[in-house]
Amino acid sequence: MAYVAVDADDRLEEGPEGLQFKSFLGDANADTTGRGVGHADRGYLADRPYPAKGTSGFWTVEYYQPYFDIDTKAVLTRCYATLLPTSTDYLSTHLNPADLYGPFWTLTTLIFALFLSSSLGASIAAYLSAPGSEYDYDFQLLSIAASLVYAYGLGLPVLLWVALRYLGVGEWSVVEAVAVWGYAMFVWIPVAVLCVIPVPLVRWALVAVAFLQSGYFLVRNVYPILASAEAKATRLIIIAIAVLHAGLALTFKVLFFSYYVVDKIGIDFPLPGGDAPTTPTPSSTAT
Repeated sequence: MAYVAVDADDRLEEGPEGLQFKSFLGDANADTTGRGVGHADRGYLADRPYPAKGTSGFWTVEYYQPYFDIDTKAVLTRCYATLLPTSTDYLSTHLNPADLYGPFWTLTTLIFALFLSSSLGASIAAYLSAPGSEYDYDFQLLSIAASLVYAYGLGLPVLLWVALRYLGVGEWSVVEAVAVWGYAMFVWIPVAVLCVIPVPLVRWALVAVAFLQSGYFLVRNVYPILASAEAKATRLIIIAIAVLHAGLALTFKVLFFSYYVVDKIGIDFPLPGGDAPTTPTPSSTAT
């Protein structure tokens, strides 16, 4: 039998103090935000947080993800705060930071509330006018509601922000402008539901309340931005905003809240192109 001489490691002669143990389980201080195990390795779950604002281009989805990272409780709190006339400085108190999920949710809910409430109220009015008749739903109102609400709730604040940037007013961001307009429209959701009541005077009162409350909210939060401009004439923009808001309220009344039975309940204020009695057509009358 052959033997081979092996030189002893010098570290063994140093005793136990010379021994060092290495862990292969990973460093405790290592980054733990990497990909995990199971479904995470296959890319089903996102283990990394959203990138910080400004790290991606505005044309990418990642740029807008932080603005939609908000829970339902916070959105509802911001919606309810718009109904309080004593709520001052809404931008710094509630929109810190501003989000886009709440405004989109509010505007989209308002679109369906206008269409469903208008259709339900008109069908009830048709039934009360001629029992046993059939009512044909006008789905064109849905596209009209979507165009009108999105144009006013999204397009107008963006145009206002662009105009103020051109005039040298940079006190707020485009996200804050959209958020203010979107949350201001929240009051119209319960009003649209309550306008199913077939009493014209009640509907006029509800529309007036929604117009005054949402208009006051817009003026309270937009006018300080306009007042910060060096040109005093910039403050006159608030008059144009008030006129557009009044036009929106009248449009809602004429297009979505103008149905009533043949015999009106209470008094009414007739408007051109609106408040036509909801009566069934001969083709839709049951024989």
